[in-house]
Amino acid sequence: MTEERTDKSEYNIVHLPKEQWEGEILPMGYTTQSYFDVDLSENDCGYHIKISKRTVDKSITHTPEEYDFPDRLYQPHWEKAFAWGIVDDVGEKPRLLAAIETCPEEWSNRLVVTELWVHEDLRRRGIGHRLMAVAKEQARLEHRRAVILETQSCNTAAIAFYQSEGFKLIGLDTCCYSNQDVERREVRFNMGYFLRKDRKVAEKDIVIRPERPKEYKRVEQMVLDAFWNKYRQGCNEHFLVHQLRKQDIYLPDLSRIAVIGDEIVGAIFYSKSLLENDHGRKEILTFGPLCVAPEWQGCGVGERLLKETLELVGKAGYEGVVIMGEPDYYPRLGFKTCDHFGITTAEGKNFDAFMGIELVPGGLSAFGGRYIEAEFFESLSEEENQVFTKGFETPGMQKFPGQWNDK
Repeated sequence: MTEERTDKSEYNIVHLPKEQWEGEILPMGYTTQSYFDVDLSENDCGYHIKISKRTVDKSITHTPEEYDFPDRLYQPHWEKAFAWGIVDDVGEKPRLLAAIETCPEEWSNRLVVTELWVHEDLRRRGIGHRLMAVAKEQARLEHRRAVILETQSCNTAAIAFYQSEGFKLIGLDTCCYSNQDVERREVRFNMGYFLRKDRKVAEKDIVIRPERPKEYKRVEQMVLDAFWNKYRQGCNEHFLVHQLRKQDIYLPDLSRIAVIGDEIVGAIFYSKSLLENDHGRKEILTFGPLCVAPEWQGCGVGERLLKETLELVGKAGYEGVVIMGEPDYYPRLGFKTCDHFGITTAEGKNFDAFMGIELVPGGLSAFGGRYIEAEFFESLSEEENQVFTKGFETPGMQKFPGQWNDK
């Protein structure tokens, strides 16, 4: 038996490093008194599939010992797997009490839940829900279109749990485990949770305007929500915005927020930067952060913010903008990597996230040189950020694949 704990916070979900937990066996087992009967038939018009929940006279039990290939963390065929869990570290050796493992299916842009297990003494305490929330958050951060997993037609408790988490049946396999899966009442069920409910928002419904001082805290909360756990555990972009407003480089006349109804759903913040070559310096602009509230991502809000403000930037006489941004997003909006303009970082480097856009022909390329970012962006105090963040609503900090501090 596991030791009883009364404080939910003691069951912290933590990243399970591969170097420590690779090969860890997850003792999957369950007992059920029901199953989903699968009846597949063929006729002249096509196929007919009937799935009916039925009870059994004698309980069906599956134990870890019956499987020749037990479930393990970080199996070799899941090359990009990442796992989290609850660990009891009281005693000489850490003991795993619950775990979830995911792996991206890159070609389909879906995230696969490869393992989900909770010790029997900890079930029905909401731990499965919390573990699944981590997988859903990973999928959102990575812009996956769905989370998928497999279970068996006789594991009705698991199916009910997945349904409560928003998963739907997306397919089945009647010979996954053996050629008698239907007779054995162990048909593979594929289930999916769909994240990307792309909402079409009419242009007239998105108001792009300057922020107002009384809205500063709400804007900062939206920025925090957009960046939390995305590039690091927690974030500091909300603190950056708070401090940027006090700097001489900040350009409030060009910065904007996006509003739908009464909700602040996005923001972009511009500031001055420089190009430097052997002949002198040229003032250009950068922006950051550009962000959209999580529930409004994929609706065109960010694109509207960028297009309208770039027009303002051009009218203000600036000839180009250089940024550090997501290479999967900005090129479709006209940005190119800075090597196209003969520009490097101050250290002489180029990389995919280092991009720019010319607002007039030759606005960047005719000058080239080194990009000089304001020292302000490197001077944010992490200690001050942590104190500042205490004034906001925050989910828990969590490690995810791809974070900048990911080793």
